[in-house]
Amino acid sequence: MTLDPNNWKQFRATAHKMLDASINKLKNAKEGRVWTPLSEHQKSIIHSDVPVEGTPTSEMQSIMEGFLPYGVGNTHPRFFGWVNGAGAPSGLLADIATCGMNINAGGRNHIAPVVECEVVRWSAEIMGMPKGTSGLVVTGTSMATIVALKVARDTAKRALGKQPGDQVSLVGYTGAQTHSCVERAFDLLGLGVRNLRKIPCNDDFEIDLDALKTAIKKDRADGLTPFVIIGTAGAVNMGAIDDLNGLADIAESEDLWFHVDGAFGATAVLSKAVKHRLDGLSRVDSLAFDFHKWFQVNYDAGCVLIKDESAHRASFAARPAYLRSSERGLAGGAFWAVDYGPELSRGFRALKVWAHIKEHGIKALGKVVDRNIEQAQYLKSQIEAAPELELLAPVPLNICCFRYVPKHLETNELNSEIAIQLQLQGIAVPSTTTIKEKLAIRTNLTNHRTRKKDLDILVEYVVKIGAELDQPDA
Repeated sequence: MTLDPNNWKQFRATAHKMLDASINKLKNAKEGRVWTPLSEHQKSIIHSDVPVEGTPTSEMQSIMEGFLPYGVGNTHPRFFGWVNGAGAPSGLLADIATCGMNINAGGRNHIAPVVECEVVRWSAEIMGMPKGTSGLVVTGTSMATIVALKVARDTAKRALGKQPGDQVSLVGYTGAQTHSCVERAFDLLGLGVRNLRKIPCNDDFEIDLDALKTAIKKDRADGLTPFVIIGTAGAVNMGAIDDLNGLADIAESEDLWFHVDGAFGATAVLSKAVKHRLDGLSRVDSLAFDFHKWFQVNYDAGCVLIKDESAHRASFAARPAYLRSSERGLAGGAFWAVDYGPELSRGFRALKVWAHIKEHGIKALGKVVDRNIEQAQYLKSQIEAAPELELLAPVPLNICCFRYVPKHLETNELNSEIAIQLQLQGIAVPSTTTIKEKLAIRTNLTNHRTRKKDLDILVEYVVKIGAELDQPDA
């Protein structure tokens, strides 16, 4: 019994059909609806009893081709809702190569570790971190945060003369705008969510440095052990960038680990416009960011960078006998990813990252970032020029938060419905958030296909739908 096709020529023709359909989907990404709800017909195809007998490959290709219209919509230029990159067509090629090899990238002596190490080296150089910086290509910033904070926790325990399993009241500090993955990491690592201090923000939604110093002083006085400061480069809610150098100064003076969540905002180091605001990244102990956001790599691909390679390795390297390295052969290889993270079974994500950066270069990727930043300022000006709209937050990077101001209906409910109608009608996909108890229509710009006309359409239809819904007897 084998799972290989009986007819390779026929399989090749079927595979070409799937490739052509996928290429056509991307070629036409600027057209049609942004998002399409999954049809009942498609749901009926998905749901079935556990298959006992198989389905021909040609039929499976046809079924999967039918799934193509029902994605999130982030390949479309008017997908603004969440910080999802648009990806790039050439990502298909890397994924084909990856599937063809079917590599477990957890370790051993083959191409995957070599490519991954190169991606880590490039990333450290791009972010301004020193030579010898350690790292991994992971699923995304959520996993990168877990890896980084485990290293921070273990480093703090060693400094106290404690073993990994010993209980210590370690306390961390972050801003009120920090992504929820930080809180989740504290929970999963046994640090306790209650031991993560959320420091108030200033008027620019950045961590208040004086409030941070006060909190650290109080915790020390209470007998607790501060161990990490977590800054944000591009808060997901509004795009705020913390004063990274200011945080680094405090971390150094207090002898604390300095971690930065740069999920999408760290990529702005490629920008001529705002790069100066990110020069503090060179001072971090660890950094988490995503390639599948502003770098435009296809999902999923994130990265963790850790300045101290020995500390990174010390947190994870504990291989049993059957995974022991050798000097030669397949069990050789200097870099085993399992020594630097929790997973042994890992896909070859690094290939698509390497190929993407190699093909496009950081100059072109930086131009995309700068254009999105310029577009955010353009959208800001259009919002401010429209009497029906109100800007709800500063626009420091690539996110605009605004609302329609009604004459009759309750404001928050109306704006929620405007966002839903934009999605259901296939016009655009914004998301919503809450800023000082005001529900905002949140527009994020991380798409290389977006043009100003797409922003004009967004503003036009927000005003149009808002006016249609805002009736005194509605």
